[in-house]
Amino acid sequence: MDKLNHDKSEKLFREAQKYIPGGVNSPVRAFRSVGLNPIFVEKGKGSKVKDVDGNDYIDYICSWGPLMLGHSNEELLEGIEDVVAKGTSFGVPTEIEVKMAKLIVEAYPSIDMVRMVNSGTEATMSALRVARGYTKRNKIVKFEGCYHGHSDALLVKSGSGTITFGVPTSPGVPADTVKDTLVCRYNDLESVKDIFEKYGSDIAAVIVEPVGGNMGVVPGKKEFLQGLRDITKEYDSVLIFDEVITGFRLAYGGAQEVYGIEPDMTCLGKIIGAGLPVGAYGGKREIMEMVSPVGPVYQAGTLSGNPLAMHMGYKNLCILKNNSNIYDELEQKAIKLEKGFNDNIKKLGVKATVVRFKAMVCLFFAEGKFENFEDVMKCDTEKYAVYFREMLEKGILLPPAQFEAIFLSKAHTNEDIEYTIKANYESLKKAFGR
Repeated sequence: MDKLNHDKSEKLFREAQKYIPGGVNSPVRAFRSVGLNPIFVEKGKGSKVKDVDGNDYIDYICSWGPLMLGHSNEELLEGIEDVVAKGTSFGVPTEIEVKMAKLIVEAYPSIDMVRMVNSGTEATMSALRVARGYTKRNKIVKFEGCYHGHSDALLVKSGSGTITFGVPTSPGVPADTVKDTLVCRYNDLESVKDIFEKYGSDIAAVIVEPVGGNMGVVPGKKEFLQGLRDITKEYDSVLIFDEVITGFRLAYGGAQEVYGIEPDMTCLGKIIGAGLPVGAYGGKREIMEMVSPVGPVYQAGTLSGNPLAMHMGYKNLCILKNNSNIYDELEQKAIKLEKGFNDNIKKLGVKATVVRFKAMVCLFFAEGKFENFEDVMKCDTEKYAVYFREMLEKGILLPPAQFEAIFLSKAHTNEDIEYTIKANYESLKKAFGR
């Protein structure tokens, strides 16, 4: 196979670095952890994207989750020109905001009211502010390895013990800003119990990804998530499920439908915009009525509930609602991918592990269980980088980092998956020197 040409992408990247920090508008796009410069995509259709050099790739990023129907889905895009022609932003209410809010409330029994925002970061940041206003408490609990956006109070890691105050993970985050952020070990209920025994009367909220999608794919154990539900009820704290990734992707009712556990608040994003910038947070009525203009907790946004994003998101959710078999279809595709990868790992005798939860998949370059951040950190990222580059040369676009999820769409065909499994075998051989 001839090596792919990336001359135009390289030229664009050199130009981008003059005007954009690192040449990208989000760090993972830089491809640094896989030892490459990024490809620049020109367009996408179905399960594939084409870069500016004319190379085609089977896309397993799917814009990091929202493209459940694939790229440029005709049913989804039908009529979008009419919406644009009416106006892209007004700064006053539109009917589609009401329809969208009603659809979300109907899909999630835990949500009585919902507020639209523009990103997952806004959603989690706002939800925590509301939880603090509602409980009149300051401290929050998060879990190492769970990413909830780049707001100051959430850019933290744990210290030397399991009971710990947060330590900033980025310059520019004052220590005082994270002093009320407590960090526990994911899937470790005892660490949470210890934290609550010490600080419970001042803990406003616990925020968690029910399925960790920012350290690969690390599912929350049912007993862990149920334990969080029980503890937060006992201490009158707010339980927040960050379903920015899992909401409407694992099931129409998200991870909380899969697990049968209702949080007090939920953060959503990605799929509810069908690829356009969007986020949302919602919850029980008495909590959400703390939000301005009804209540005293202030949160605002000029583009919140943007009519174009709401139109796309509403149509996307309606398609998913009326085609519920799509979730089984995606899971069957993920199972096929999982089996193929596992067969290759066994044949080659290499140290790699496939983790799958519903239709989310991750290939970890290590062996053993993957239940928390410490587990995933034992992965061989250098081997993953070799693997990524080999797969890219074979026309397969995977997440350009070990600790991200593979996302499938309705547009991925059996032929796509079969080809990916074959490419996986050859790329694993190269990565492990077999």
